[in-house]
Amino acid sequence: MIFLTVGASPLPFDRLIRIMDRALGDGRIAEEVVAQIGCSRFLPRTMEYHRLLDKQAFESVMERSDAVISHAGMGSISAALDLGKPILVFPRLARYGEAVNDHQVCTAQRFAALGHVVAAYADEELVAQIGLLRDFRPSRRMAFPGDVAQRVGEFICSLLPPVDVTHYGESATDAAIEVQRRR
Repeated sequence: MIFLTVGASPLPFDRLIRIMDRALGDGRIAEEVVAQIGCSRFLPRTMEYHRLLDKQAFESVMERSDAVISHAGMGSISAALDLGKPILVFPRLARYGEAVNDHQVCTAQRFAALGHVVAAYADEELVAQIGLLRDFRPSRRMAFPGDVAQRVGEFICSLLPPVDVTHYGESATDAAIEVQRRR
């Protein structure tokens, strides 16, 4: 079974639902599909669907699924990866009124480059990519908290005015004290 989810955005994602409904109807997709369609206006005729699923029902359907097809939202991607599910992401696009900007394209590109997802960016590409899910195994996500802490620290430092530390010699502690004093 394929779990199709458009997330919980207040914007419809009719394009994804319509593509999947058409592909199921003409036999290009043979698998059973269960969908969470959110506020999409298009109502599918060829698959079981729910407007929204509560957290427990969402997790239950995802656990039972063999694969996930989703918008490129972080919640859906994370949920699928946490369960080790192969996931095909199809980003929402601003030009169709599916999102306020195209940030999901960047998310899809980054997660695909890391081997976490299969991504499709065009309508005609979506159904073709479904076949890849059978053999796709998402690479394991690795957390690098030290890297995150370093990037956050560098960002914070970029916001602060420069501190002349030449008169402190080699003591980073004295420089840090000076930065604290200036706040």
